[in-house]
Amino acid sequence: MVTDEIIAKAAGKLQQKGFLDIPVDKQTNLVDAINRLRKEKNAVILAHYYQTPDIQDVADYVGDSLGLSQQAAATTADMIVFAGVHFMGETAKILNPDKKVLLPDLKAGCSLAESAPPDLFRKFKEAHPDHIVITYINCTAEIKAMSDIICTSANAEKIVNAVPKDKPIIFAPDKNLGRYLINKTGRDMLLWDGACIVHEAFAIDKLLDLHKQHPNAKIVAHPESESHILKVAHYIGSTTGMINFVKKDEGNEYIIATEAGILHQMAKEVPHKSLIPAPSHEDNTCACSECAFMRMNTLEKLYLCLKYELPEIQVPEDIRKKALIPIQRMLEISKN
Repeated sequence: MVTDEIIAKAAGKLQQKGFLDIPVDKQTNLVDAINRLRKEKNAVILAHYYQTPDIQDVADYVGDSLGLSQQAAATTADMIVFAGVHFMGETAKILNPDKKVLLPDLKAGCSLAESAPPDLFRKFKEAHPDHIVITYINCTAEIKAMSDIICTSANAEKIVNAVPKDKPIIFAPDKNLGRYLINKTGRDMLLWDGACIVHEAFAIDKLLDLHKQHPNAKIVAHPESESHILKVAHYIGSTTGMINFVKKDEGNEYIIATEAGILHQMAKEVPHKSLIPAPSHEDNTCACSECAFMRMNTLEKLYLCLKYELPEIQVPEDIRKKALIPIQRMLEISKN
């Protein structure tokens, strides 16, 4: 039996552990319990494509950063449970200050977001006061608050092209996406030196060897990947763009260069096609690239956070108000 004392003790250790360490009865059907709680609390569960299949299957909406932001902005639910990483929960809270936003594990962070410490980025921005600051959504609320406009991989090219050509641009924090956008748009942007460890883990030698084994396979890559991966890709796009490409393309075999969690939704869309995860440098069991942060969320943690309404995402109001402006600019441009 879970007592008030057990709940209070677990809540007191949230900052240390990141999640509610409360025992769950082994007889509990987690999916049924989550569905019941969701209705009782008028909660919506948003999940990123990189979450584990069981979490994706129980979510109300599964998508990329742009789609998740749009869903968070439009929801009428009283509570948002974000099955993703910390910056995604922050974005939902920025858009919904009056709603309770929960994250199954507070320690589900992001290597890319962490690559831009706010104090260092502030100095970088101050050294280039004439620049428009475009930041990729994979950043903290503090970085968003220092930005002029936010973008996602789905709309980044459109956002860059929306900036007048006489305005110099700082693009942060992803240098790989930035380089890709420079090539696509012809804009000479000043790049922050940040990267996603997952998308920098793909091994070009292993990828080329794999392609030799599957010569008819098309290489599909996310623009957060390094330039040498993008050079050999047949298609480059956001997670949603990658899924749409595989759906519409006439081919039957694809090597997918992004976090392996996307394969679950892809396989649902194209069950008759062969999907092969691109290999990483690391010798791991799936021979693919997985985000350890995304994997910190589990179905059990999702159930616990929905049941006890913790951990909750909080964003200081002064930061929230500043961060809201560039997010709203992005959403407005994305409508057109």
